[in-house]
Amino acid sequence: MQSLITGIHHITAIAGNPQANIDFYTGILGLRLVKKTINFDAPGVYHFYFGDELGRPGTVFTTFPFTGARKGSKGAGEVTYTAFSVAAGSLDYWIERLKKFGVAVSDKLTRFGDQLIRFEDHDSMGIELIANDQDDRTGWSYGQVPIEHSIKGFYGATLNLRAKELTEKLLTEHMDYRFIGEENGRFRYGTAGKPGDIVDIVIDKSGSRGMQSAGTIHHIAFRTENAASQLQVQDKLMKNGYQVTEVKDRNYFTSIYFREPGGVLFEVATDEPGFAIDEDEAHLGELIKLPEWAEPNRKKLEESLIPVKLNVESYA
Repeated sequence: MQSLITGIHHITAIAGNPQANIDFYTGILGLRLVKKTINFDAPGVYHFYFGDELGRPGTVFTTFPFTGARKGSKGAGEVTYTAFSVAAGSLDYWIERLKKFGVAVSDKLTRFGDQLIRFEDHDSMGIELIANDQDDRTGWSYGQVPIEHSIKGFYGATLNLRAKELTEKLLTEHMDYRFIGEENGRFRYGTAGKPGDIVDIVIDKSGSRGMQSAGTIHHIAFRTENAASQLQVQDKLMKNGYQVTEVKDRNYFTSIYFREPGGVLFEVATDEPGFAIDEDEAHLGELIKLPEWAEPNRKKLEESLIPVKLNVESYA
């Protein structure tokens, strides 16, 4: 039977200053800004999408940058680290690059046979780069990051939970995930078990709940092929007692949302139609794109948003 869910679609974070957000993810990390739009549920706030050349599912880290937002805190009931995939042998390059721009970075660590490094962005968002030779995706670069060291997309994400049993049941019985293994109290799950679909659960029985604000993950979205498969997922989840939203149109995909038992907000998003429906592929992310319902208020919305620009040439 074909899987309805095939891995991670995107991960969305809350950020602070919009320009600092763009500078970090495009300038330092080298991701492409594939879309500038608004938070459909809070139209006075940007929604940035960073990814590979086309913003393919499994590569897109998105942010809601709230100017002046206070720092959040990592804790139980949230995604605490987003892991990106890079080529084997790239970590020395990244350690040197991050230090060049004043980013504190860990020594090399090893997990499930792969080496990785940990650091935080300007808002204290937890990030990992995992070096591996199992990712055949082509990375993106504006030119300041050598393409051989560029980020290929997601490797996976870490869920920090007080217990794993109910979340594990959700993943393995209702979301096409399977248990891969355990290492040092970290429990790993995947669909195909490759970069782009990995979900790790770390148990924090006595941990305080995370406080969601700048520097924390708002939700993690999982991939499904199209609207038909999304409705199948929705029906399956609802029949098993999960409180799932109606289908929401996000222009570049459609979405359903629900809370997993540990408190993390899950989304299931369609691969279709993608980010090129309202911009030429060569010019993705250059203009502020609005959903049709917001166009009549474009002037007012644009006046409420702080102007931002790409500064990648400053990060060579």
